[in-house]
Amino acid sequence: MTATMSVVNVGVFDSLTGEIVDGPVHVVDGRIAGIGGTQESDVVVDARGGVVVPGLIDAHFHAYGIELDMIALEASPLSYVALTGARRLAGALRRGFTTVRDVAGGDAGLDRAIVEGLISSPRYLWTGPALSQTGGHGDPRPGHADLCAGHHHSTEVVDGVDPLRKAVRDRFRRGAHAIKIMTSGGVVSLTDPIRIPQYSAEEVRAVTDEASRRGSYVAAHAYSPEAIVHSITNGVRSIEHGNLLDAETAALMAEHDAFLVPTLATYDAMERRGEAIGMGEIPRAKNREVLESGKRAVELARAAGVRIGFGTDLMGELEDEQLSGLRLQSEVDGVVRTLQSATAVNAELLQRTDIGRIAEGAHADLLLLPGNPVDDPSLLWGERRTVIQAGRVVAGG
Repeated sequence: MTATMSVVNVGVFDSLTGEIVDGPVHVVDGRIAGIGGTQESDVVVDARGGVVVPGLIDAHFHAYGIELDMIALEASPLSYVALTGARRLAGALRRGFTTVRDVAGGDAGLDRAIVEGLISSPRYLWTGPALSQTGGHGDPRPGHADLCAGHHHSTEVVDGVDPLRKAVRDRFRRGAHAIKIMTSGGVVSLTDPIRIPQYSAEEVRAVTDEASRRGSYVAAHAYSPEAIVHSITNGVRSIEHGNLLDAETAALMAEHDAFLVPTLATYDAMERRGEAIGMGEIPRAKNREVLESGKRAVELARAAGVRIGFGTDLMGELEDEQLSGLRLQSEVDGVVRTLQSATAVNAELLQRTDIGRIAEGAHADLLLLPGNPVDDPSLLWGERRTVIQAGRVVAGG
């Protein structure tokens, strides 16, 4: 039987133009059937003058990021990591994130459980473990310890052109959406300076070559101008974080048609809560190095014409800060542009035309807010919301 829904008495946020148009929104079999006009529907949701926006997309999510301590994460049994990850995914969906891109983890088993409806989850696009060089951001071993590199829940240490090609091919064999590599130091890793580029040009090019021939792309963890240039000139499409971006590098990103995915929420949360949740002094000092520059990077990218997405990168207990990322990005880029980043721009990054917009034929993934977020941005990160996924109310209501 055909399942139908209408969301009435509602304004509709157009994620392409940034304007709000009149509803209602009509849904048939989980997809948008039209905007405006009338339709006899099985379910009618009265928005009472609120505004519906496309379901949000978090382009830098970590389902398997259950710990800030990388050794503890990699030492945990995969069954425990996956079950905890399922809870993290359900929480994201309740907040209105109807699609997430997991850029350091996930696997075919979790994907299958989501597709079969065994767990409540956003649409799930995953990269598998991120690729790291020995001693790079994804190498969890402290310098003084003689340990193996772990079970590859979140990251995998792979060195050399041929091993990297094999690792990329295997990820696509298993169903990965894209590939994630580490091309600079990071906050929670212990042995690598943040600014120094990681992997050789030949290694990065091997990864991007394999991904492009599969019709996919590579996302790179990169903070410094040196690491960003190293990444995009060797074929990387998506720069994650990019906090230390400068104007010259932003212009080069625009020239190479690369995306920036800021993750402002995680630095703010680690600064406020890091000591309480057991972060050591080394990662806390690294976090302070990139904290204040994150918003400036967004400004520089916007001025250069770089397409700016939205991500959060929250690990462990910090997952409850996901909505604060919208507030932080809105403070620097405005609420309309932030909404576009978290919907239409992220959908373009993910190479999807069926999400991130409210238009005929798109998936009926919707976030219904009790007012107009353009007039009152706090509605976007407040608690009052109704979440609709594929034409079904999954939270609020």
